[in-house]
Amino acid sequence: MRYDQLEHAIRAACDVAGDTELFIFGSQAILGTYPDAPEGLRASIEVDVQPKNRPENTDLVDGSLGQDSSFHEAFGFYVHGIPIEAATLPEGWEGRTKDVSDVKTTRGYVGHCLEAHDLAASKLVAFREKDRAFVAILLQEGLIDGQTLQDRIGSLPVEGGVRERLRRWVEVTASERGAAPQGR
Repeated sequence: MRYDQLEHAIRAACDVAGDTELFIFGSQAILGTYPDAPEGLRASIEVDVQPKNRPENTDLVDGSLGQDSSFHEAFGFYVHGIPIEAATLPEGWEGRTKDVSDVKTTRGYVGHCLEAHDLAASKLVAFREKDRAFVAILLQEGLIDGQTLQDRIGSLPVEGGVRERLRRWVEVTASERGAAPQGR
């Protein structure tokens, strides 16, 4: 996905939802922090969103712009309307979002994208291979700081055993990738 496609997704989803703001919390939220993110971080053709002020219209967004929709067929990417509660997010994430908004390209609509460390912590909770690979690229490329990621993992609403597994994974991955090992 490209930054201009994210802007298109914001316009379309806000129009469908009847809202002026969205939360963007899937992998493509990385474009809010890094508009020119490495290709390996932009591989998804899906943007996960929830209308901020009209969450009841989340399903409407998914039905109109989601996978296999005419939007998807026309543009080669789709907008997945999904409740933000589907993601496990670090405490305070809302105050750290990175806004994508422009009078021209988003028509003033705002996409509140998860900040990179919050996104990485959320991806690690899911712990799928693709999510671990995503976070490994962030660490390898120096786009996130291991200690900040450890701090965000510490503020996740997860059990202690899960938190420790994620922290160990970050330590090992950071050292394997040549990044400076990060403490707790």
